Amino acid sequence: MVPEAAASSGGGSFTPLLLIVLLFVVMYFLMIRPQQKRRREAMQMQNTLGPGDRVQTIGGMQATVVAIDDDVVTLEIAPGVHAQFARPAIARVTQQNAASVPDPEPLVDEPPAAPAEHLNNTVDTPAEEPLSDPTAEPRKKD
Repeated sequence: MVPEAAASSGGGSFTPLLLIVLLFVVMYFLMIRPQQKRRREAMQMQNTLGPGDRVQTIGGMQATVVAIDDDVVTLEIAPGVHAQFARPAIARVTQQNAASVPDPEPLVDEPPAAPAEHLNNTVDTPAEEPLSDPTAEPRKKD
């Protein structure tokens, strides 16, 4: 004869293991994955640095990038004062140099194209009347 307490405890041993696995899955999505994303973004920012960019170091110093080597960035702290920092010491880019950012296509204000002269089916449009400005006309007194 098997005691009832021993039979019921054998099925419950899987639950603590499931809770531990669930805890690790939650920790991955709440802690590890966001940290990896921030690290990737920081690496991308540090790899796109260029001369003329305004940056902030991890110590809070504002400076301008003068030159970049493999793992060293030369910053101009004040006019004529240069200091070398490791790339990971750059916390963020505050202003990118216009030369390092690709220019979007310039907007061109061109007048609308004139109607084609060679088309025979042009329609004559009446001359437009100038719009009256309601604020310029005095009100009629009743």
